Amino acid sequence: MKEKVVLAYSGGLDTSYCVKYLSEELGLEVYTALANTGGFDEAELAAVEKKAYALGAKKHVTLDVTKEYYEKCIRYMVFGNVLRNKTYPVSVSSERTFQALAIVKYAKEIGARYLAHGSTGAGNDQVRFDLCFAVFAPEMKVITPTRDLKLSRETEIAYLKAHGVDVDWKKMEYSINKGLWGTSVGGKETLHSNTNLPDEAYPSPLKKEGSESLVLEFASGEIVGVNGEKSSRIEAIRKIEEIGAAWAIGRDTHVGDTIVGIKGRVGFEAAAPMLIIKAHELLEKHTLTKWQQYWKEQLGNWYGMFLHEAMYAEPVMRDIEQFLVHSQLHVSGKVFLRLRPYHFDLVGIESSHDLMNAGFAEYGEMNNAWTAEDVKGFTKILAMPLCVYNAVNKDL
Repeated sequence: MKEKVVLAYSGGLDTSYCVKYLSEELGLEVYTALANTGGFDEAELAAVEKKAYALGAKKHVTLDVTKEYYEKCIRYMVFGNVLRNKTYPVSVSSERTFQALAIVKYAKEIGARYLAHGSTGAGNDQVRFDLCFAVFAPEMKVITPTRDLKLSRETEIAYLKAHGVDVDWKKMEYSINKGLWGTSVGGKETLHSNTNLPDEAYPSPLKKEGSESLVLEFASGEIVGVNGEKSSRIEAIRKIEEIGAAWAIGRDTHVGDTIVGIKGRVGFEAAAPMLIIKAHELLEKHTLTKWQQYWKEQLGNWYGMFLHEAMYAEPVMRDIEQFLVHSQLHVSGKVFLRLRPYHFDLVGIESSHDLMNAGFAEYGEMNNAWTAEDVKGFTKILAMPLCVYNAVNKDL
């Protein structure tokens, strides 16, 4: 009887190669598993399954982890306004842990001895899958053909053609990974510092011109409504993505440090994450104190970094999540936006927790809670340590 291997399968070039290699060269019984984090529709899932069986998979399954991904990750990234290097909403990189956990669970259910993934040896995903597999399935051996054999895309294509796989790999010129929280796009342009992705590389083309209003509603920091219509959190995200993608909003190129220590570039489109995070951030400016905002920014940055670097299982992440949840107690209300091609503007907010409505004063205008003499005395005391230092040192 052949031994079982569960392959984290996406239907792309690398994992397609792995199906053939694991079965033909290693003689293993290949079980392909696609862990869907919200990036595939029914037609796409059916196409991936058909391809897996055509390649020789013994069995293919789709593991839907979209709800778990939202509940255990996305909502905390919104609470923390997580943008890695102030640019990237940690889209695909945050998915990998939940995909790997689903793969491990399935492998244990069917009694597999091996786990496999198609990550290369130069990127972050290899660490994300390996680390999760090592922590939660230490008894299983991990096989990584693309990395171990140092394969180029051309070599993989030639191998598949030699084994009778007739696919238009030209369509896979760009590596595209899509999930609920955004889509990453890698191609020859992102391998160099002086080139960028062409418009046609992005899955969502610009469809509109002019401008459009958008109203997002939050309750305790979570998105609950779009343009006056309430829905589930996940459906709200999908609706915002549909609206924003038509304006080609959320496109950018992230430049950062990889887990393995080199610099890397990746393009992405993430209309919903960018619109939600920036709207949420504006609402927080009105409803949180300055020290809540300060410490949220520090912890949000750490949370995003740990997600990116495969450290989701570190217990401190649960501690940060508790802080983030508590900070959202009064982050409720509506945010008004204006959309236009490739860009959007934050217009304003409406909230019963808006601290500008406290009635103490209007900035730059009139005050009701203190006198002119109060401010003079306050300023004098505030200036005292500066007066002492500069009288002694005369630096300026």
